[in-house]
Amino acid sequence: MNVPPAARRTLPAAAPDAASSARRRLLLRGGAWLTAAALPPGWAAPKATTQPSASGSAPAWPVRPLRLVVGHPQGASADDMARALAGPLAALLGQPVEVDNRPGAAGLAAAAAVAHADDDHTVGLMPGVHLTVARLLHPALAYDPLTDLRPVALVAIAPLALCVAPQLEVRGNAALQAIRRAGVAWQYGSPGVGTPFHLGMEALKAAAGWQALHVSYPGNPQVINALLQGDVQLALLPPSLAVAQWRAARLPVVALTSPQRSALMPGVPTLAERGVSEFAFEHWYALAAPLALAPEHAGVLARALRSVVRAPSLQQRLAALGWQAAASTPQVLARRIAAEVDRLRPVIQRLPIRTP
Repeated sequence: MNVPPAARRTLPAAAPDAASSARRRLLLRGGAWLTAAALPPGWAAPKATTQPSASGSAPAWPVRPLRLVVGHPQGASADDMARALAGPLAALLGQPVEVDNRPGAAGLAAAAAVAHADDDHTVGLMPGVHLTVARLLHPALAYDPLTDLRPVALVAIAPLALCVAPQLEVRGNAALQAIRRAGVAWQYGSPGVGTPFHLGMEALKAAAGWQALHVSYPGNPQVINALLQGDVQLALLPPSLAVAQWRAARLPVVALTSPQRSALMPGVPTLAERGVSEFAFEHWYALAAPLALAPEHAGVLARALRSVVRAPSLQQRLAALGWQAAASTPQVLARRIAAEVDRLRPVIQRLPIRTP
């Protein structure tokens, strides 16, 4: 596929023994070179993980630039994440990594483009929903995430923050009790049907016995405004947006949905600590590829990513975006996908949740 020049930046190929050169240069569109922060400060390329070909003259894979497809425009959080990874991956793999922005259809168009790619040098950075229950939510979807995509590696995870409207004057365990007592009299906001914030709240309602009704907004900033104005009483929000409101004591955070406490919001307990036992839900991003990518090449990319995310500077860069760096083998990611489908399928079928 041809990638529009306006939608990509090319990062330089660098042999593993030329890491210092890779750190000094970033290839931008039009072929202009300049010093930039494409690589995290202080990052050094680890030893290459690719294996020589039979002739010993070139690595077996990749043999040309990799295309990293993102379903959001430049400047979005997912785009920032992709660009934070692209430089180190290019230096480690010895081939450029081109970020291809394909916004549209809430990112589903990009996921479909990856699923239908017929080459072994295309990979997508996708949210968990696009890799798990997308077909359950969109029956007419142009791809099936469970059969048309090859899991590569987990990239980043984030808890969701359970927030309540400040006018309620309930905090901690008292807030959870108030939500239960209110029944359908209270409402929660989310940035749309089928988003992690909507599905996560519906799963939480089932686990906690809540009945709050859903109100959909165009985005999370509008959800925050609705909370601050008391138009809705609760919501699940990403740390990237909730932290500033929480630190300013404008928006009470009751608990996090993660299995353990998160460094993104130190001191905030988990829902399990608050008494909602055996409940955990995380927002996450992962790399996935078309089936044209051989399993052994998926393993090469997963190992490279694992090396990249060990760098403290990369971890700090992702934390600034509201994410905890993560990595996994393709097999571990496949098990995560299967477990999430099993958990969310009954939630979707019970409501039922369907979108065009």
